[in-house]
Amino acid sequence: MTSSSLNRSATAEALAKEEAVAAEAPVKLELVAELPHTIASRFVILIICLAMVLSTLAYGTVHTWSLAFFQAGAAAIVFFWAVDAWRTGWLRVSRNALQLPLIGLALIGLVQLLPIGAAIGTDALSVEPVKTLSLDPFWTRIAIIQIVSLTIYFAATLAFVDSPRRLRLMVRTITIFGFLLALFSMMQAFTSQGKIFWVAELKDAIPFGPFINRHHFAGYMELALALPLALALAGGAVEADRRLLYGFAAGLMGIALIMTNSRGGLVSLVAEIVFLISLTEFRARKEGDATEERSGLRPVAIRLGLAFALLLAIVFGSLLYGGEESLSRFFGTVNSQDPTTGRAHFWSVTLEIIRDHPLLGAGLGAYSLAYTRYDTRGGQFRVEQAHNDYLQILSDAGIVGAALGLVFIIALFRLGFIRRQSRDPFRRAVATGAMTGCFAVLVHSFFDFTLHTTANALLFLLLAALATVNGRVEEAPKKKKRRRRRRSSSAEALEQAKAESDARSIESSGEVAASV
Repeated sequence: MTSSSLNRSATAEALAKEEAVAAEAPVKLELVAELPHTIASRFVILIICLAMVLSTLAYGTVHTWSLAFFQAGAAAIVFFWAVDAWRTGWLRVSRNALQLPLIGLALIGLVQLLPIGAAIGTDALSVEPVKTLSLDPFWTRIAIIQIVSLTIYFAATLAFVDSPRRLRLMVRTITIFGFLLALFSMMQAFTSQGKIFWVAELKDAIPFGPFINRHHFAGYMELALALPLALALAGGAVEADRRLLYGFAAGLMGIALIMTNSRGGLVSLVAEIVFLISLTEFRARKEGDATEERSGLRPVAIRLGLAFALLLAIVFGSLLYGGEESLSRFFGTVNSQDPTTGRAHFWSVTLEIIRDHPLLGAGLGAYSLAYTRYDTRGGQFRVEQAHNDYLQILSDAGIVGAALGLVFIIALFRLGFIRRQSRDPFRRAVATGAMTGCFAVLVHSFFDFTLHTTANALLFLLLAALATVNGRVEEAPKKKKRRRRRRSSSAEALEQAKAESDARSIESSGEVAASV
């Protein structure tokens, strides 16, 4: 009996120790997750926001000088990232799976630079060139640096947007800048006569706003208007008066988009609205709450009506401010001077490149050189992109690169749908809007190369980060306010019962007086 009691006490003590260790483990994880916001981390957020704004204003960052500044910003992020790790003792690194395809794409570029290819047309050279898989090793190196820079911005956003306050800061920065950019671009379109910032008149440009290519401005608006549109249509995400402001901002950006005369932009805008309504309806059906069951199809009809009214307002505003010319490209003849009208020929040439370089492609950034070797029109157009991002990733990085892109897209929407299950209504709306913007530009990528513009690629990755960042950005439910509401409702019930008892006493006293 004594030995059994001793064994029981020892077992109880062991279990108590295990429970104490298990109780301490979550505390340690919370301490790691809730790192302090150092000055270095604030500089990282500042650089990300400045890069989003300045890369857009610098003609979309497509020139060498602007690319150099953009990559210097990535280097500055790495520096402040290291300072933050030194100050806190922890290196902030996100485990988000979307980072892996970007790293894999950079590795493909490094493999393309290996001297294992076959040189073409070297009979007239006295020195044998380096035989790489890439047809243009110089631009492949530039592309690798650019991919690494974008990956740094993306990884930093995932690591340092770690609180509800920073999430709201990023959302407001994108919304306010998108609104101001749309307003500026419309004013410039009315008064500048083809000049960017009323001064610069660039060669071979079809500009709108600060962008050299109006189709890229349309793609930027598709990305920027998605967040305010989702916040305006989502119930409970923001206050009622702010919903009107977000809706107005999204409407103005939509008007600027249509005024670009981009057919791909209009198709993407319609797809964007349909996708957003589908997401909100999907969540309403999945939740199956009492209000939805009682009202039936009424919430769906309201959302569809609001979306249709917004689309009509955008079209009407485009006609009001831009005139009939704002829709001429949708219903009239296409201008033959626009180089984007030769897409069918560009795509046929791209398919020839893919056929000869199926596995790893012709080289990242080497499309312009590869195009000249397969062009059957004798260089009628100077083509640097395939005007279809899906075909170009096949021609530049082959089947392996296309598989990495597919993995990125699947992981993006899979994680985004998981984040939409949050109890925080603002977090749900942000995830929904961010996925909607990414979906719209992915639709536009069938007709253009919007993601090859640095400003568009950066904003796309920022939205992907906001859609999939972990639960640290969610606000905890406010229990105190609910208790106060319950207390107030109980107090109101007591007052109502007291008033009814007083009324009954008055009636009874009146009856007694009448009987007397």
